[in-house]
Amino acid sequence: MSDGHPHEEVPQERSPYAARIRAMEDLLVGKGVLTEAEIQDRIEYMESRTPANGAKLVARAWTDPAFKERLLSNAKAAARELGLDPTHEAEFIAVENKPEVHNLIVCTLCSCYPRAVLGRPPDWYKSFEYRSRAVREPRAVMREFGFEPEENVEVAVFDSTADVRYMVLPMRPERTEGMDEEELAALVTRDALVGVSVPRFEDAAAN
Repeated sequence: MSDGHPHEEVPQERSPYAARIRAMEDLLVGKGVLTEAEIQDRIEYMESRTPANGAKLVARAWTDPAFKERLLSNAKAAARELGLDPTHEAEFIAVENKPEVHNLIVCTLCSCYPRAVLGRPPDWYKSFEYRSRAVREPRAVMREFGFEPEENVEVAVFDSTADVRYMVLPMRPERTEGMDEEELAALVTRDALVGVSVPRFEDAAAN
């Protein structure tokens, strides 16, 4: 409730990690290694990497069988075809969902993730609970995201490492034959790219 007095601005407390990063930035700028503008450009470049990039790859694969083959055989090269920059020392592999197999991605050791394409991983992906349970009880984990494959569908769990990062190529939903690439990409969520969920035509219809 208002007491009739203007409220003073309360300064936000900076986390130890943020303070450490800021100190490193100040040191790099102070020693002339980088400029403030260069640091800002790099931040903006990193923030431009989002799951929307993965959605573009999926939508193109759904509409272009030849591109799909290239994505599955050389995901980095396929990403470059769409103007994306997948540059990273780790391999980047797309694994295809099929009627008989559903793929799930996890990093059991830490939080390895295809950041070069999809950006930063969600907090739940980095949590100890997800990292441990995705291997032991993947169906239970997916159920908590509102999805579970049929009993006759095999669940394949791929463990990302420092050497290789994975992205799921989900199956195209039914009743999407008339959609263009942009509309199809809108169906593909980050969760579908990790494999805890799947694209749904109903979600698009609801919007």
